[in-house]
Amino acid sequence: MMQQAQPQKNFDPDNLPKTLPILPLFDAALFPKMVLPLVVMQGESVQLVDEAMAKDRIIGLLVAKGPIKPDSDPMEELEKIGTSALILKMAKTDDNKAQLLVQGISRFKVAEYVEGKPYLQAVITHIVEEEKKDREVEALMSNILDIFAKIVQLSPGLPPELINMAKSIQEAGVLADMIASTINSTLEEKQKVLEIQDVKKRLKEVTRLINYQLDILELGNKIQSQVKGDMDKRQREYYLREQLKAIREELGESDETTVEVEDYRARIEAKKLPEEARKEAERELNRLSRMHPSSSEYTVASTYLDWITSLPWNESTEDNLDIAAARKILDEDHYGLKKVKKRIIEYLAVRKLNPESKSPILCFVGPPGTGKTSLGHSIARAIGRRFIRISLGGVRDEAEIRGHRRTYVGALPGRIIQGIRRAESNNPIFMLDEIDKVGSDFRGDPSSALLEVLDPEQNFSFSDHYLDVPFDLSRVMFITTANMLDTIPPPLRDRMEVLQLLGYTEDEKIKIANRYLIPRQRKAHGLTAEQINITAGAVRMIINSYTREAGLRNLEREIAALCRGVAAKIAMNEAESVSIKIGDIAEYLGPIRFTSESKSRLQTPGVAMGMAWTPVGGDLLFIEATAMPGKKGLILTGQLGDVMKESATAALSFIRANAGKLKIPDGFFEEHDIHIHIPAGAIPKDGPSAGVTMLTALTSLITNTPIQKDLSMTGEITLRGQVLPVGGIKEKVLAAHRAKIKTIILPRENEKDLEDIPEKVREEIQFHFVDKMHQVLSIALEKP
Repeated sequence: MMQQAQPQKNFDPDNLPKTLPILPLFDAALFPKMVLPLVVMQGESVQLVDEAMAKDRIIGLLVAKGPIKPDSDPMEELEKIGTSALILKMAKTDDNKAQLLVQGISRFKVAEYVEGKPYLQAVITHIVEEEKKDREVEALMSNILDIFAKIVQLSPGLPPELINMAKSIQEAGVLADMIASTINSTLEEKQKVLEIQDVKKRLKEVTRLINYQLDILELGNKIQSQVKGDMDKRQREYYLREQLKAIREELGESDETTVEVEDYRARIEAKKLPEEARKEAERELNRLSRMHPSSSEYTVASTYLDWITSLPWNESTEDNLDIAAARKILDEDHYGLKKVKKRIIEYLAVRKLNPESKSPILCFVGPPGTGKTSLGHSIARAIGRRFIRISLGGVRDEAEIRGHRRTYVGALPGRIIQGIRRAESNNPIFMLDEIDKVGSDFRGDPSSALLEVLDPEQNFSFSDHYLDVPFDLSRVMFITTANMLDTIPPPLRDRMEVLQLLGYTEDEKIKIANRYLIPRQRKAHGLTAEQINITAGAVRMIINSYTREAGLRNLEREIAALCRGVAAKIAMNEAESVSIKIGDIAEYLGPIRFTSESKSRLQTPGVAMGMAWTPVGGDLLFIEATAMPGKKGLILTGQLGDVMKESATAALSFIRANAGKLKIPDGFFEEHDIHIHIPAGAIPKDGPSAGVTMLTALTSLITNTPIQKDLSMTGEITLRGQVLPVGGIKEKVLAAHRAKIKTIILPRENEKDLEDIPEKVREEIQFHFVDKMHQVLSIALEKP
C-alpha cells in the first residue's frame, strides 16, 4: 500500500485521548503524518470505526505479530508501539465493510489493555519527539535524500514528485518516516523504524534500509542490461530464470535445481547400479537438469530417480544357516506341519552347501486357518530374512504387478517392486497371499504377469513397466498361499512347488490350543494363567461341538469368547479365578452347535454316508434313496451337478444290469420310481467321488438291507462295477475321524494316499480297499 505525506493540522499530545480503541494491522504500518487506506471487514472492528466516527475520529493502530487467536493475550499478539490516527474519510459498502482513509498523528506505547468493549481498548502513552538538529543529523538527511532520489529514478512505480516532496520536509524524524513508508521494505523493518524514538538512530536505520534497496535495484538494472540483448516477447520465462540465476550468483547462493541434480548424481554413484539401470538413471538425470522445477515432467523424472536410487540393488541380509536353530524356531511357532518344515530345512541345507542356489517358489495350499500366512513369518524368522506380504485377492489389473508406464504424474512401480523397496534388501521372504483369487478383466491378466515373477529361470531379469530396466528377483524367496489349486492357472501352478496344509486332527488341535491359542488369547484379554483355566475336556468339547473346520480360526474365536466371559466376571468382582470345565461351556458359548448325524442317518435302508472334499476341508455327505410306485422314473434332488447326476445314473444302470446277482425282485423297476436326494439342498454339490455311495444307498434300498453303522465311503464307479480312485483323501478321512467314524471304504489305488494321514488317525480307523463294486456291497451291507 502506497503512503504519502499530506497536510495535517497539529495535534497537541496533551489533548489526545489517553485511552484509544485499537485496530490491528496485518499487512501495513502507519507512520505519523502519513496517510493510509484501510478496509475493515470484521464486525467488532466495524463497530470500533462507527463509535470512533461518532466521537473524535481518533483510533490506535498496532501491527499484529501473526494471526490473532481467540482468547489470546493482546500484549503477546500485538506490537507494543503503534501510531494514533485520525479517520479522514469513511465509507460503508453493501456487505457492511468499512473503507477508511486514516492519517497518522503520533507514536504511542501501550500501557495496558482495558475491557468493556467487544473490540480492543488500551491505555496508552503518547511519545513526543524532540527535534535536535546538528551536523550529523543534517549529513544523514542529505545522504538519505540523495539515495532516495536514485531509488525513485530506478523504480518505475514511484512518481518523480516524491523527490521534491522529500526535499521540502524540514523535520528529520518526519523525513525518516516518510522514506521508510515509501520504500519496498518488510513489515518487520517498518515496525522497527516506528519503534525507534531517537531521531538520529532512526535516520541511521532508514539509511541502512535504503542502501540495501538501492543495491537490489542497481543489481536488477545490471541483470536487465546483461540479458536484454537475448530477450524478446517469447523469451519472458527464460529471462526471469536468468534474472533469478544472476541474483543467486551475486548473492553467492547455489541454484536449488543444481543442488538436487548433484544430489541425485551422488546417489547414483553411491548405489553402484547395474549397467543398464545406471544408463537409464543418468539419461533421466540429464533430462531433469534441463527442466524447470515447476513443470510436471520435472516431478515425473525426480520421482523416477527417487525410486531407482532407493531400491536395494546390491543390499541383502545374511541367511541364518544354523539348521538346528532354524528347526527350533519352526517348532516353537508351529505344531505339526512336518512336510513344510522338512522342506525349509532342506532349503537351508542346500544354501549351506551351495550359496548360489536358486530360491524355491513354494505354494502353501490348504483350508483357511491352517497357518499358511503365519508360517511365512516363521520361515523369515528362522532364516533371518525380512518378511513382506501382499494380498492378491481380487487383483485384476496387470499394472498392480508390473507397474504403470512412466507417462503421467502419479505413475508407480508394481506391488512387487514396492515390496522390495519396503524390505530394503534384495533377498526377503516375499509372501503372495490368496494367489488362487487373482482375477482378470480388460485391464489385463495379473496371473500372466506373475509368470515372470515366479519363474526361477526368468525372474533374475524381472522388468517392471515403471522402472523399464531389469531387476534381479532370483534371490527373493517367494511363498504363495491358496485355498484351492483348481482356480490357479496351470502355467502358473507349474512354476510352484505345492505343499499341502490339509488341516489338523482333534489331538493336534488340542495341543495347538494349549500351546498357542489359549496363552495368546489369555494375554490379549489381560488375564493370567491363575485367573483362567480351561480343562482338556472343555477344549475337546469346543472342538467337537462348537467348531467344524479343518483349520483353527473358529476354535480361536471360541477360546476368545471364553476369555471375554471370564474377563467380565473378574472385572465385576464376581470371581477372582475361573476354571472352565465341560459343564461350563454352554454358559459362555451357548447351546451345542454341531452334533454327529451318522448314527441317526444310518438306521434305515437306503441311507449311505459318503465323504466330500470342500475348499475349507473335508465333510460328510449323506445320500438318501427311496422308492415309490411308478414306471422306471429317476428323480435327483439336492442341487447336484452334472458329474453327480451321471454317477447316479451309472449306479442305477449297474444295479439293473446285475439285478439277478443282487437278488432284486422281478418287476421292481417296472413298478417303482426311484428318488435320490442329498440333503442341504441349498448347497451346490458336484464332483467325481459319490458313485460308490450312491450305488450302495440304492442297493440298500432295493434289497431292504441296512448299511453297517459308523461306515463311510468314497470312490467313483464304472458301468462294469470298477471302483476308480478319487482325490482329497486326507481331507475326507480327517472329516470322518472328526465325526467318530470307525470304518472307511476307499478305492484300492488310493491306498498310497494314507501316508499323508497322521498315524494316530490310521490306528483308530479300519480301512477297506476295494476295486470292485461287489466288494463294497459285501462290506457295507449288513448280513441277514
